[in-house]
Amino acid sequence: MLKFDWKNMLAALGLFLFLMILFLTGGKSLFWNAIALGGLMIFFWIFEVISIYVTALFPLILAVPLGLLETSDLAAAYGNGNVYLFFGGFVLALGLEKWKVHEQIARRIVAVVGDSKPRILLGFLMSTGLLSMWISNTATALMMLPMAIAIINAMPVAHQKSKFSLFLLLSIAYAASIGGMATLVGSPPNTQMASILEQNFNIHISFWDWMKVGIPLSLALLLVVFVIFYIMLGKERNDVHDFKLEKQPWTNEQYRAMAIFGLVVVLWSFKDLIVNWTGFSYRDESAAILGSILLFIIPGKSEKKPLLEWKDTEKLPWGILLLFGGGLALAALLEKNGVVMEMTKVFSNYKDVSFITILFIVVIIAIFATEIMSNLALVTIFVPIVAAFAQESGFPILQLCLPLALAASCAFMLPVGTPPNAIVFSSGLIKIHQMAKIGFILNVVSTLLVVLFSYFFL
Repeated sequence: MLKFDWKNMLAALGLFLFLMILFLTGGKSLFWNAIALGGLMIFFWIFEVISIYVTALFPLILAVPLGLLETSDLAAAYGNGNVYLFFGGFVLALGLEKWKVHEQIARRIVAVVGDSKPRILLGFLMSTGLLSMWISNTATALMMLPMAIAIINAMPVAHQKSKFSLFLLLSIAYAASIGGMATLVGSPPNTQMASILEQNFNIHISFWDWMKVGIPLSLALLLVVFVIFYIMLGKERNDVHDFKLEKQPWTNEQYRAMAIFGLVVVLWSFKDLIVNWTGFSYRDESAAILGSILLFIIPGKSEKKPLLEWKDTEKLPWGILLLFGGGLALAALLEKNGVVMEMTKVFSNYKDVSFITILFIVVIIAIFATEIMSNLALVTIFVPIVAAFAQESGFPILQLCLPLALAASCAFMLPVGTPPNAIVFSSGLIKIHQMAKIGFILNVVSTLLVVLFSYFFL
């Protein structure tokens, strides 16, 4: 009841401030109208006064009456190509999940690494990271958590609250976020940043542009997490766990779903080569939609039904697509009405300092801010500001904005920082202080690695 009352009070406060700005400015200043609507959305997002997906719809009913955007601008935001890229990624993930391809991959990886505790940790880190490269970190954490719980439950009761159990659960939370940094579709902030730069600054980021930084950084962070866990295991690292993941033969449906997924990955990864060889031009979202359509057409062997049916899409996180659109609309109205330009003046004192200093400032702000606010909201708010500052100061836009988006996925300290943390925390086997202690170490290391890789690989 207390939580409900606080949300009512926060909602009333947000609406009061919104109306007061409009009243005091007469509703005629587009700059202050943009401040009012943008502030209302950010306030509602940060405190989750109502569903974040509902808040994302505010521009549809308020942007045009307030004179902030044209209907064509709203259509461009909510119908952006990257919205369909993520939709296609969600459908592909649904196909893999329906036929339990993810479980097959996890079994094979864990079977390869062995049965010692450090090797099991490595297996879960790598399998979770690999899956999260292509499907949402939330879905990945939900898929992997039951396997970790099964391993923990197979241990003697006295050992179930050991360091190994803690690190096994944290390996899922952390690897789900880290794996999402590797590809353009791995995590919503990645796609959101690409959308904002393309829409507002005419900078197109291809799948390969992202992966040449994201993959090596992701692998380096996974290795760091493993080394930290290995050191902190202490004597437990010499234990051998007798839990075995039972192998299951691959089914025909799994092969077909995996083949479609593989086709899309090839089309994403080698787009430039394919375009040069064939002369046929396509975008990343086209490949994702192609794979999605194939899942609805190609039948399984045991049943003469397609691998996916439309009723299966009830499980799709449709709200994320609205969140993308609302975020892009917010970025557009702040940019178009001069708010972003005014906010860039805050950085004006830093335009004479070195690029590496600016890069550190941006990454540190992003990494620690994402612990208390949505990484998607963080990117939506700060990318237009940082990009405009870079443009005005002569710094490379992509080299500042891409590390900002990468850093937004480094929420390792708190359960509220990111869905995988919350999912793993819900197991009841982790204390907040345990997550915060290890997460702080990872935040510091992540800051150094994100700056290093962004500086030398971009």
